[in-house]
Amino acid sequence: MLKIKNFLIACLFLFPQYFFAQHTDLINSNRPGETMSAFSVGKSVIQAEVGFYGINENHNTQDYEATGFGTDFTLRWGLFHEQLEFIADIEYQNEKFTTPATTFRKSNFRQTVLGAKYLIYDPFKRYNKDINIYSYNANKKFSWRQLIPAVSIFAGANFVFKDNPYAYNTNTLNYYSDGFKIAPKIMLITQNHFGDGRWVLVTNILADYISSDNPGYGYILTLTRGFNSKWSGFLENQGYKSDLYSDAIVRGGAAYLLSRNVQIDASVSKNLKNSPSILYGGIGFSIRYDDNHKNKLVNYGKAIKKKSKKNKNKDKNKIKEPTEEEIIDYQEKERERKAKYE
Repeated sequence: MLKIKNFLIACLFLFPQYFFAQHTDLINSNRPGETMSAFSVGKSVIQAEVGFYGINENHNTQDYEATGFGTDFTLRWGLFHEQLEFIADIEYQNEKFTTPATTFRKSNFRQTVLGAKYLIYDPFKRYNKDINIYSYNANKKFSWRQLIPAVSIFAGANFVFKDNPYAYNTNTLNYYSDGFKIAPKIMLITQNHFGDGRWVLVTNILADYISSDNPGYGYILTLTRGFNSKWSGFLENQGYKSDLYSDAIVRGGAAYLLSRNVQIDASVSKNLKNSPSILYGGIGFSIRYDDNHKNKLVNYGKAIKKKSKKNKNKDKNKIKEPTEEEIIDYQEKERERKAKYE
């Protein structure tokens, strides 16, 4: 019993350290869903998220069929502050269209967005969770505080190039943009963590191509469930409306953690209309470089301190810094240790 008390008392000091920073021990990717998470990757952290997909499209009123492929690339870079993240989001698509009269191809950048995201409210900041050292079940019960989301804002710009058939999210067969334009994009982002943190709900409410002739508005809701330390799955619903195109899409998929800095994923998407009817299937990966992050959590929240050249000889007999395999996910380790005494 004494060991349990000592462990839980230690958690009182470790929880604030874990939630105060944006950086986490394990990579936190937006893939394979389309929502943007409220939290940044962390100061001095660079993260790339890459996907490849196939597409099948059928339009019952314009009488065409299309098949093709695409790739999307997102670069996330934490700079200046833990809460601030700069983002480049680029998507390229290539399709072959078949109509009763002809066959032709369309290819171009479907999306080119540059912007920044900032966390304006973190419900875990300066919050110390009360831990009952006598009851494990009491510590797992529902808390009304879980309904308070983390809140971020994103502001950026769409770069629309001339003669782009995918400009403004259109699916009109013979539409092409008439010139180069820069159109603002803004987004409100919320994120809730439920239960022991394995359930995560992310909401994006966006206004796209603002100030252009074809503005659009939409939302994305993503519910993610962590099954264990490696596997997670998600369900997602997206809605979008503009004068050129409106649709609703459902998605589902899973992600697998190869290492603390590498994740792979797969997903399927289907829209809910037949003008056009669209089916996507894709795979992807995310990779992170965080060696420059100063607040890396290692072995229950202790930060790694780089040794200076002057002290190298003095520290020969001291314990070496942990290897990558020794770096652990704090939350997962806590659950495993608590389960032993349940």
